[in-house]
Amino acid sequence: MTDQLRLMAVHAHPDDESSKGAATMAKYVSEGVDVLVVTCTGGERGSILNPKLQGDAYIEEHIHEVRKKEMDEAREILGVEQEWLGFVDSGLPEGDPLPPLPEGCFALEDVDKAAGELVRKIRSFRPQVITTYDENGGYPHPDHIMTHKISMVAFEGSADTEKYPEAEFGPAYQPQKLYYNQGFNRPRTEALHQAMLDHGLESPYGDWLKRWDEMERSERTLTTHVPCADFFEIRDKALIAHATQIDPDGGWFKVPLELQRKVWPTEEYELAKSLVDTSIPEDDLFAGIRDNA
Repeated sequence: MTDQLRLMAVHAHPDDESSKGAATMAKYVSEGVDVLVVTCTGGERGSILNPKLQGDAYIEEHIHEVRKKEMDEAREILGVEQEWLGFVDSGLPEGDPLPPLPEGCFALEDVDKAAGELVRKIRSFRPQVITTYDENGGYPHPDHIMTHKISMVAFEGSADTEKYPEAEFGPAYQPQKLYYNQGFNRPRTEALHQAMLDHGLESPYGDWLKRWDEMERSERTLTTHVPCADFFEIRDKALIAHATQIDPDGGWFKVPLELQRKVWPTEEYELAKSLVDTSIPEDDLFAGIRDNA
């Protein structure tokens, strides 16, 4: 292990990196950590969610190129490196019953084979820490769930030269820790919701909390709170760069930054795998690694 710290964030689509852990990444970049975002798909089947851009014929016809350009802008804002795995967006099935997934999409790929492409990235970049999604995908989008699956296989497989031989996938390497992004957690949401009401402001989280109650959503274990309030503005700028997905006047930005910094100045993670000793709770994704780097 060298003295250079490296963080890899594995995401399903362009824009996911800016809505999940972006302030954490910007913080680590400011400290000299090498940060690589790996984006599994091009987001080709993502709906145009920004009402100001809906119906734009050019965007609809060139959505792949548009989303790639948005990713380039977000990458520059965050100061990270970014690479594509090259899989095709599966889209979010809707209806009852749900329609079948489109042929050739990411979610229908062979898990071990798709994980091999991520193994290549891991062995090349050699991150000590990887962040990804939990088994539910954060929310049940098929690409998010598939991202979880290949991340788990690749975390172990990057050191397995029988399954992924060095001649084809590069020299073996074992990351030390793997985390699930848990930024959209109930304690944070409730705290921001109450703070908005206390200040006489309309909260964007009321419907979220009602849906969670109706779903009887189980709570995750938040092991790691990374202080990164100074980078919330960078996070928001990166998110706005994904213009087809994000309305700058929408709910993402209803909570004033100063209120967020005061009430909830961290981003949260769930430690899923660790090959180093660490004490829970943590405030650093590299806890247990820094001292030995």
